Amino acid sequence: MLLAAVLAGTAGAGYLYYEHLNDNIRQDALNLGDSKVAAPTPNAAGQTPLNILVIGSDARDSEENQQLGGARETFGSTPLADVQMLVHLSADRSNMSVVSMPRDTLLEIPKCTDPEDGTVYPASEGRVMTNQSLGHGGPGCTVATWQELTGIHIDHFVMVDFAGVVSMADAVGGVPVCVDANIHSRDGEGHGSGLKLEKGTHPVKGEQALQWLRTRYGFEDGSDLARAKAQHMYLNSMVRVLRENATLSSPNRLRRLAEEATEALTVDPALDSVKKLYDLSNELRTVKPERITMTTMPNRYVGARVEPTEDAEQLFRLVREDIALDGKDTKDAKEKPDAEPEPPADPAAPDDELAVQVRNGTRTNELGTAPGRANAIAGLLVERGFTKAVADPSVLPSEDRTVIRYPSADLEGDARRVAKSLGIPASSVKRSTDVSGVTLVVGADWREGTAYREPGSDDSTPESAQALNGADDSACMHVNPGFTWS
Repeated sequence: MLLAAVLAGTAGAGYLYYEHLNDNIRQDALNLGDSKVAAPTPNAAGQTPLNILVIGSDARDSEENQQLGGARETFGSTPLADVQMLVHLSADRSNMSVVSMPRDTLLEIPKCTDPEDGTVYPASEGRVMTNQSLGHGGPGCTVATWQELTGIHIDHFVMVDFAGVVSMADAVGGVPVCVDANIHSRDGEGHGSGLKLEKGTHPVKGEQALQWLRTRYGFEDGSDLARAKAQHMYLNSMVRVLRENATLSSPNRLRRLAEEATEALTVDPALDSVKKLYDLSNELRTVKPERITMTTMPNRYVGARVEPTEDAEQLFRLVREDIALDGKDTKDAKEKPDAEPEPPADPAAPDDELAVQVRNGTRTNELGTAPGRANAIAGLLVERGFTKAVADPSVLPSEDRTVIRYPSADLEGDARRVAKSLGIPASSVKRSTDVSGVTLVVGADWREGTAYREPGSDDSTPESAQALNGADDSACMHVNPGFTWS
């Protein structure tokens, strides 16, 4: 939203300058992993959600980034994805959900391949910190890591460095933030962002805004979890400021900031121009602050690191299913989540001519694959007249809920016929180019038995996600007593 406001102010500069700004924007591949996640099925109005991964890089690859980031010994080293936020815009564009993943999260980074030079980055040996994913070929591997963990289809990424944060924070001007005591983020060994504020609410911009966004030493327990909370407070406050002050002054200042901001950005190829970024901002800015929900991935400590909990999977499911984290989905959507869609244009083939592949996707983070499920359900289908149903033991995906996928419109009727015969809801029939025919994936919700029972849905946001509403202007960061001053 901020970048679009800055870029829109340069419109009078003419076509050549517009092209110059486009040339500033760097781009990289969206997904470097082998596995893909199917895009969500459009709603009745033909709309689909939009998922954007925002990445903050700690790269010390320029004099300015080095000066802002400190740690001179790390100049030119492999950058880390120290900020990772998934921005989910609902299909009807009524609400926005943000999920931050702490940089210390332990997970498995998948194999990633750089499409430019063919370099293969092997999958991590065991679990490592998620911020290392950026060093496995670039932001496309961070996207692949997110998709692997969450099952959420990611449409775009935007990556920004220290200098870009300062430029854009300058463009906004002062954004009010609050601390409950005097703070100076600096310890005896020189660690800390350098942020120094008196108790109360103060506007921050430019380098001071970057300090706020980077502060760990001094906020709460000094962890990345506290830093994520401070980032949420800043971003919510920034959105409120932008909505209250719809225009930015001084065309010359706008052009300078547009120059700096576009030079700091790396995006996927589908966002590689000012126009595309502006069009994206037009969709994002329709959401009012009271329908924005900031969360942190629920986690538990593993030594000094963290790992996702069961509540994290609940949060990921809500995003996958486009359920608003503020609990304010419309009544009609809640009462009729699985309304029967329009009949398919191509009706189903006779049951005994309908080929179905059955895969066992019952593995979860806590439980191994339930043995024999693909064979059992394939046998059930054969008994019910689907004589061409076969188990596919070569693929062992992981699905939270049972799903039936089909690759093209001419097979939609077949897929829905299979779903109806097993009592699987129509909402679990998805079109996907990741399959070559009608494919039933038995999920973790059907680990035993032959009668499918749709699990009861708890669509509430877990308390452990520390949800913060975008309209909440009373939030204030707690200062660690060891970093206060008088």
